[in-house]
Order: sequence, then structure tokens, then C-alpha cells
Amino acid sequence: MDHSATTAANPAVTEAMLPYFSENFGNPSSLYSIGRQARRAIEEARQKVADLIGAKKEEIIFTGSGTESDNLAIKGIAYKNRKKGDHIITSSIEHHAVLHVCKYLESQGFKVTYLPVNKDGIVNPADVEKAITSQTILITIMHANNEIGTLQPLEDIGKIAREKNIPFHTDAVQTAGKLPLDVEALGVSLLSMSAHKMYGPKGVGALYLRKGIFIEPLFHGGGHERNLRSGTENVPGIVGFGKAAELAKQRFPEEAKLADLRDRLIKGVLEIKDSYLNGHPTKRLPNNANFRFSYIEGESMILNLDMKGVSASTGSACSSTSLEPSHVLMAIGLKPEEAHGSLRLTLGLGNTQDDVDYVVSVLPEIVNKLRMISPLGR
Repeated sequence: MDHSATTAANPAVTEAMLPYFSENFGNPSSLYSIGRQARRAIEEARQKVADLIGAKKEEIIFTGSGTESDNLAIKGIAYKNRKKGDHIITSSIEHHAVLHVCKYLESQGFKVTYLPVNKDGIVNPADVEKAITSQTILITIMHANNEIGTLQPLEDIGKIAREKNIPFHTDAVQTAGKLPLDVEALGVSLLSMSAHKMYGPKGVGALYLRKGIFIEPLFHGGGHERNLRSGTENVPGIVGFGKAAELAKQRFPEEAKLADLRDRLIKGVLEIKDSYLNGHPTKRLPNNANFRFSYIEGESMILNLDMKGVSASTGSACSSTSLEPSHVLMAIGLKPEEAHGSLRLTLGLGNTQDDVDYVVSVLPEIVNKLRMISPLGR
């Protein structure tokens, strides 16, 4: 029940990758046959990833992760356009892969506007437009929040960005492979993805870079990936990403059906007294359910659920060891004690109705037990 943290590699993905560890091990920059074979495999994978989001093959840059894609997009635009302006617009609920980059750029002299969200975690496009100045060089707003699952009005923001001729980046790590995406319809200039969120391998990501948008590379070396990401390509990982993207495009109807399981889960959990849903009730990822429970701490729930064979989280896996309340939950107006009582359950294709019913059956006992010993009071 924590598929937003990661997913198991599809067996077909693993099978596609295996030959490139040993038999077809060539360096894709080599001119001889096994090098050319590796290069062909990369280009085939690039086409499959491009097809997943309605992009052109040459607009896909392979990276080592979604985090690297975010860094390349934001720093790349900032450094390339420093003479034009120094202002970036983002939201207060972005993943740390965006927020920490923006904080770093502030230390380098850039100015960043962190837009608020409403109680459901949604950015108002009007706030984006108001924040634009003559110095604005980038807008970066995530597609769906990794904790509460809320979907952002990217099409409306993209329209504003195009009218103002400002590059628009979105972190789509949580939506790529789960929802049909069309970069043209979304109006984005740059889009970040990660393979391990769509039943692909860890350690490989991609950045969509619209033709005509230019960025500074973060790595310098042999000039791989159109001089934008030097370093010998992770051929097995890229092949796995391509296969995962191909399979994801075929199973969008299956992903959509997860919404029925999600709604069954939400209905069952909200029968627990003093429990609440975080995020928008309908404008959310089909697999995401994020709750808060009064008078208890989320970490205790995670450990008790784990003893019952249920893997869950309180929020982002990247922040799971932090004692600080979730910045996302604080941004939607929760008090620290409310934010600490959060639970994120995210479904995957392997989950069944029986899984959902099992969680709904064991959770009330856990909540009641923890409330009895809670120092938070009732």
C-alpha cells in the first residue's frame, strides 16, 4: 500500500534489461557492432518514453532519477537565462527535489516566489499570473502531489506561461505512467519522469525538453545526451524504462480502475471516528488516499500496520525519517499535531479488493489502541 514510494519492476521489464548486462554490454558511444547495438536499444527506448507523453523522440533526455531531472530542468533554465532574469515561481507543496533546488538557487542570488495552495492543495492559476514579473524566467509546478495526490490545473497554468513566453516545468514523477499525458495539451516546456514509479527500474529518469527550449548542463564530460547529460548511459536501465513506458501506455484503463479501489478504501477508513481525508476528494491520483487521524502519530500507525503485513507511509519516502511535520500538510492549513497524524496509502496494480478490505478491517483496532496510550489526549 505504498506504491507512490516505488513499484516492483514488471517481469517483462526485467527480461528486457537482462541481455544488456552481459551479452549486449557494449558502450553506446563505441563505433563497433556491440556499441551500435546498445545505441539502437537506447534510441528505441527514447521513442517509447516519448510516445508515453506525446513528445518527439529528440525531446527526451535520459537522467539518473526524477530528482536529477528536476535539478537539470530548474538549474538548467536558471543558469542559461541568468542574463534575462532571476525570478522563479513555484508552489509551497513541491517535492523536495524542487523545493531544495529553489532554496539553493536563492543562495546563488535568484529570487523565488512560493505560491500558496488552498485547503485541498491546489494552486490558483490567477496567483501564478499575479506573481509573474519582467524578471521571471521559469514556472515550476508539479502535476500531482506525491503526498496528498492532488492534481494541479496544469493546462490553465501552461496557457499563462505560453502567453507570457516563460518556460514551464512540471514534476510529473507521480503521474507519468499512471495517467495519460500529452505535453502539448498540458502546455509544458519541461517535464520530469522516473522509471521506478511505473514498474520500471530504479536509478533512471528522463527529462522532456521541448524543442526550442535551451538549458545549461549540470554535468560536463563526453557530451552524451545531446551535450546535456554527460556520462556513459545506463543502457540496461534505459531499456527497462522504455519497456516500462511501453507497458504503461497499454494499461491506462487498468490504472483508471484503481480509482474504484481507492474510493472503497477512502469510504472504509473514513468510518473511523475522527478521521479525515487530506487533499481534493476527486481531483487526485487514482491510486492515492491520504488520511489524518486525531490524537495519534502517523509513525506509530506505520509500525503497527507493518506488523500486520501492510506497507504504508506518512508521506514522501524521501522524508520518512524526518521528525518535522509534512510541509505539504502544513501548507494546506493543518496544525503540526494534525500533520503528524497522517497516513498515506497508495495502491498499485497488484492490489485487490481483498487487500483494501483487509486494511479497513485492521486499521480501526490500531487507531483505537494508539489513542488509548496517546499523550495527545482526546
